[in-house]
Amino acid sequence: MGSGISKARRGLLYISYNGKVQKFMFDRKATSRDIQEQLAISCGLTRLSNVILKCRGDVIAISPSMPNNTPQEPYTLEQAGYNVSANDIIASTVKEIGKQFRQAFMVEETKREVYNRVASIESRVEKDGKRLMEMEKYKLDLVELRDAIYNKQTNTLDYNRLRPAITLPNHFYCPSTEQESLISMARDIPAYNKYVLTNETKEALKTPQFDVWQWEPNEMLILLEEMYFELGLVDELDIHPATLKRFLLRVQENYRNNPFHNFRHCFCVTQMMYVLIHGCRLQEVLSKRDICVLLTACICHDLDHPGFNNTYQINSRSELAVRYNDMSPLENHHCAVSFKILSSPECNIFANLTPEEFKEVRGDMIILILATDMARHAEILDAFKQKLDNFDYSSEDHLNTLKMILIKACDISNECRPIQVSEGWVECLMEEYFHQSDQEKKECLPVAPFMDRDRVTKPTAQIGFIKYVLLPLFEALNKLYPEVEFIALESLKQALNHYERMKDFDENKKKLFAGPVMSKSGRDWYSEKQMVDEGGQ
Repeated sequence: MGSGISKARRGLLYISYNGKVQKFMFDRKATSRDIQEQLAISCGLTRLSNVILKCRGDVIAISPSMPNNTPQEPYTLEQAGYNVSANDIIASTVKEIGKQFRQAFMVEETKREVYNRVASIESRVEKDGKRLMEMEKYKLDLVELRDAIYNKQTNTLDYNRLRPAITLPNHFYCPSTEQESLISMARDIPAYNKYVLTNETKEALKTPQFDVWQWEPNEMLILLEEMYFELGLVDELDIHPATLKRFLLRVQENYRNNPFHNFRHCFCVTQMMYVLIHGCRLQEVLSKRDICVLLTACICHDLDHPGFNNTYQINSRSELAVRYNDMSPLENHHCAVSFKILSSPECNIFANLTPEEFKEVRGDMIILILATDMARHAEILDAFKQKLDNFDYSSEDHLNTLKMILIKACDISNECRPIQVSEGWVECLMEEYFHQSDQEKKECLPVAPFMDRDRVTKPTAQIGFIKYVLLPLFEALNKLYPEVEFIALESLKQALNHYERMKDFDENKKKLFAGPVMSKSGRDWYSEKQMVDEGGQ
């Protein structure tokens, strides 16, 4: 192994002590005292030994600028006695200062303890008062809920009316409205570890085969926490574990119960980023701070999503579209809610960064979350493709483009998972799309064909999306990271084949059942037989 000192800074001496010649290397940037201590230690003496160097009887001053010599003319090292008086004075002085500091801190600790006790009592009194108010509020909520699900026709409570997509009010977070309570701490973290992850779970978490449907929201919080610890982000950014727990809990509370854009989707996107970090060894080219920003942006990228996309916001002239001038209104809103959560000291996982570092982290997170707007898909993908042939990891522009492509890939990565995992997400997305298109029809707004329940089918929607959006994106990423072939492309091709077979089956089924209506010829024996079998006229 090397000495760790560059050639320009390395000094080399040959020293003779007790009749033996040995080689001594030192750093020319070190102090004279450091070099003297190293010389003493290298010859088996104590660090505080006073040593001198002689050459042909002349004393040589020990300093970083000492000239190198040869084995034929070594310097002679001699011990000139042991002097501890100065060190004894320093030691006694430090000891006295330490004693005074301890006394001062004990006073501060006592003050802090008294203050904490008083604050605790005040908090309990305040909570008791709020609890009484909340009980009255819950009574009113229960009455409203009962009225909402009451079916007058059958005189019963119809629980099917509690569809997740429509139970929450149609509001957004806005600093000027009462909805700021969405960000408040509705509940605190438990005082004990509720879950313990096995090694098998930790390893499975690094693969695209991880089945997200088998985990409850509270379990997903623990899995997200594990990602921060396993990647070394907690130590690197000096994140307090309780702060991380509170941050994740606040994020979970600020995702709505939409069919698709919900907390489980947030977890899926983050878990796929975790897969890419490990599978493509991104730690080798990105700093831990960049890794943390990527992971945190994934977690926050759809905060408080209302279940209606940007097109609806702009066409309906919603509050968000007006506020953000029709420019990525949802993504700007997700950013605003993210930093509103981080503005709370008990949730700020970046609290121990310097103001300049936090400014850079904030800028990076905004860039990444805004990149998830699909309206910018072609722009970002084209910029990435142009940089692929000469990708420069030392260029900030190149790295920003890479990070934008990574979060975009993770955001739309459901089809990179096994069919039995990904197909559930297709159903959820179509339910959210159909809910929006129904609302657009009611308000006489334009309806996108791929959202119209009367025009779109699952296989046709998926085939187009995989062919023209997913495959070009992941194939471009595969040129920079060949591991993407195994992580994503294989599953994407299988998914494409699956939906093409489904489309063929649906078309054959249509032809089979459309034939009897279109023709009465003798060839359509199926028509006559089917109508008789089914009791048709």
